[in-house]
Amino acid sequence: MGVNDISFPNLNIYLHDVPKNFTVFGFTIALYGVVIAIGMMCGVAIAVHDRKSRGLPEEPVWDAALIGIPCGIIGARIYYVIFAWDFYKNDPIQVFNIRQGGLAIYGGVLGALISLFIYCKVKKVGFLELWDSVALGFLIGQAIGRWGNFFNREVFGGYTDNILAMRLPVEAVRARDIVPALAATIGEGENFIQVHPTFLYESLWNLALLVILYNYRKHKKFPGEIMLLYITGYGIGRFWIESIRTDQLYITGTTIPVSMVLAAVMVCIGVGADILLRIKIKKEASS
Repeated sequence: MGVNDISFPNLNIYLHDVPKNFTVFGFTIALYGVVIAIGMMCGVAIAVHDRKSRGLPEEPVWDAALIGIPCGIIGARIYYVIFAWDFYKNDPIQVFNIRQGGLAIYGGVLGALISLFIYCKVKKVGFLELWDSVALGFLIGQAIGRWGNFFNREVFGGYTDNILAMRLPVEAVRARDIVPALAATIGEGENFIQVHPTFLYESLWNLALLVILYNYRKHKKFPGEIMLLYITGYGIGRFWIESIRTDQLYITGTTIPVSMVLAAVMVCIGVGADILLRIKIKKEASS
């Protein structure tokens, strides 16, 4: 394979010279960043659409986007750096280099959540109603944003020969992402790895979840339910997808993937809170 090629052999798809970036007036722009930016814009658009379709003012979404997006990016980077510190500790300046990836969605969600909570308190805006709309925005943003990982040749799993198996040239990926078990599958004379395209799995999972929650949103039982269902649904998908990734971040001093732990916590919180709130609503209705 050419160093910039990507293929899906079982789908008979072979892509030649897939770029990582392009140049405009001598300035190099990473496709990773472009894709994430598109995802963010689509996320804001669907959140605005949801608010308008339910007769709610859209202005809080625009205000929240101006605050939540930068806070989300900062949170995503801080989270990643904390759990990948062994890589950055000898070259700290790389902490500020996000052109090569290194944004963790959990940190992004937390950063955005904290900033939106503060915004809603200050502006006296209904936090849970706003977060229901933002949850839909997160899903489309994540579904699109994962394709930034495609252009960066990252976020993949171990060896597979399933229908969606993806081949990447060894030279095109980060050496630390080729774990020993994956390296052992490289045949003599081969210059590529064949892997689970976990970025694609997560993108498709998020799209499916978006369709379900978008159609359910007008039937929700209480403000914040869409947010809870997002937390639950994303947590379920992320748990199994994370289990096969080769670039896992571990809890310091252990071999426990932090994202799997957080995914399990998200599911427990989402399911538990939804059940308790439904019980509360039934009791209030019967009293």
